[in-house]
Amino acid sequence: MAYTTVDNPELFFQTKLYTGNGGTQSITLDGSEDMQPDWVWLKSRSNANSHELYDSVRGVEKPLYIDSDSAEATNANGLTAFGSDGFTVGLGASVNGSGRTFVSWNWKAGTSFSNDASATGIGTIDSSGSVSDTAGFSIIIRTGTASAGTIKHGLSTTPKMIITKMRNAQESWGVYNVHIGNTKYLKFDVPDAEDSSSVVWNNTTPTASVFSVGSSALVNGSSKTYVDYVFSDIKGYSKFGSYTGNGNADGTFSYTGFKPAFVIIKRTDSSDNWYVYDTKRDTENPLAVALNPDTSGTEFSTSNILDFLSNGFKLRSSEATTNASGGKYIYMAFAENSFVNSNGVPNNAE
Repeated sequence: MAYTTVDNPELFFQTKLYTGNGGTQSITLDGSEDMQPDWVWLKSRSNANSHELYDSVRGVEKPLYIDSDSAEATNANGLTAFGSDGFTVGLGASVNGSGRTFVSWNWKAGTSFSNDASATGIGTIDSSGSVSDTAGFSIIIRTGTASAGTIKHGLSTTPKMIITKMRNAQESWGVYNVHIGNTKYLKFDVPDAEDSSSVVWNNTTPTASVFSVGSSALVNGSSKTYVDYVFSDIKGYSKFGSYTGNGNADGTFSYTGFKPAFVIIKRTDSSDNWYVYDTKRDTENPLAVALNPDTSGTEFSTSNILDFLSNGFKLRSSEATTNASGGKYIYMAFAENSFVNSNGVPNNAE
């Protein structure tokens, strides 16, 4: 079996930096491969604006704000089109303010699916969306029932992380992660530690065909509409892992099997912010330039530094937000290049 099925991660994930022009602007991704994004996460680096998330399943001009519990909005001046190698933004200051600097993180799914649960016998709640089994990523839309149920996610592998948001009313973002388990959950829009509930993920681990929800409005309110971003590990491309901090500047090393291009870290046993790092905003080790997904704040240089290495990442700080002694953390990471390609040849180390 090949080490990885994704020799070029830029087919499925790319980071793009751009500067706003205050008008309409077509943003072209500058990776080595054309990639039509299905999920675009936009953030002003230089100004305090909310993170805006768009996807091809819900459609253009419909932002969700990952640092807020607000319902889905309508913004004719936000992301207005998905292109064959990028996207178009309007004149909204939060996505294209003149002279402001921005980052966009872009993921590809690409294959549409729809599941009538009663007809197929897969799950109990109807779902539809876009999926890439190769990249281990699907985008799902559905309507809640307020009763425990199961939802087809479109992948053929078991999800490791699920990010869920109610669309038509105010509600926090619910997060499932395999390393905190099916009896607990996190919220993306706040720095809270993990919490326990039997009615969020119904105390049930996802399978290779469905994931479970309980009666909680966080994930399954009656007649509420939801979007789910569902991820599984793909060797050499993506990793949804965990680690225990050592409280030392010679910090914990996390093996991913690839050189990361993008990493989000969250402490789970204590209230601390989410942190996101990437190799476009900070091009040399140690990486120190961060954004907090759970705040609208600007980009900043942090003392929570880390190195992106050829096969993982290593903490270079004793800061409690990312490396407290005995602290428990989860991360989601996507590759710049795999440690070994599909032919068994090691890629160049950094």
